[in-house]
Amino acid sequence: MDLGLKGKGALVMASSAGLGKAMALELAREGANVMLFSPFEEELKTAQADIKAAAGIEPAYTVGDITVYDDIKKAVQNTAAKFGSVDILINNTGGPPAGPFDGFDDNVWQKAFELTLLSYVRAIREVLPYMRQNQWGRILNSTSSSIKAVLDNLVLSNTLRAGVVGLSKTLSQELGKDGILVNVIAPGRIGTARTISLDQMRADKQGIALEDQIAQTAKIIPLGRYGSPEEYGKLAAFLCSGANTYITGQAILVDGGMVKAL
Repeated sequence: MDLGLKGKGALVMASSAGLGKAMALELAREGANVMLFSPFEEELKTAQADIKAAAGIEPAYTVGDITVYDDIKKAVQNTAAKFGSVDILINNTGGPPAGPFDGFDDNVWQKAFELTLLSYVRAIREVLPYMRQNQWGRILNSTSSSIKAVLDNLVLSNTLRAGVVGLSKTLSQELGKDGILVNVIAPGRIGTARTISLDQMRADKQGIALEDQIAQTAKIIPLGRYGSPEEYGKLAAFLCSGANTYITGQAILVDGGMVKAL
């Protein structure tokens, strides 16, 4: 299937590693022009080389902090200048700190808000003029399976990721007339560094080995295994593509059937 991504300008946030890099790679494989964004320049250079080797297209990159509005503006401006427009935005970020409600003061909550929700708002605000001008756009907000079923010891993520869903659903209603589709994609257990770090925390709490924790978790996944970043990236590429013409306002889990919520 031709996804119709050739020549599209795409900005992928937090894309030097993990799921962000995986989504950027799949866009590049389909012919999109990709702008990577991360505060880690050496990791960006590695991601740039890896994606070029795998996809045959070298992405550009912008170094910046996702919690700094001027850096987000710079990333959008660089994407438009490099590729002629911003057709696709994938919002993505690492998670806020893990811990219970009593463990966080207002300062931590504010920083988590700026990282997990406000950064998405700001990036969307900046790309909308380009998408409206083209009467075409795809916005994909990457979150967490906690949008369907809260996760233990992740009160910050549970709370703020739900806000991303509310934002996305609202924008799908407001932006449909402009040819802009807005969706949410959420991972279950995907084999990334973030997932392994959370598994290590759970293993330590139970006093068991990391490998035993992973095996224990895999048992509750109907498919019996963790997902791969590539599997996540392929769905992202479709939702951001011209092949997707009628899916908007949806929150889709990539979790191997793990979450039992409707």
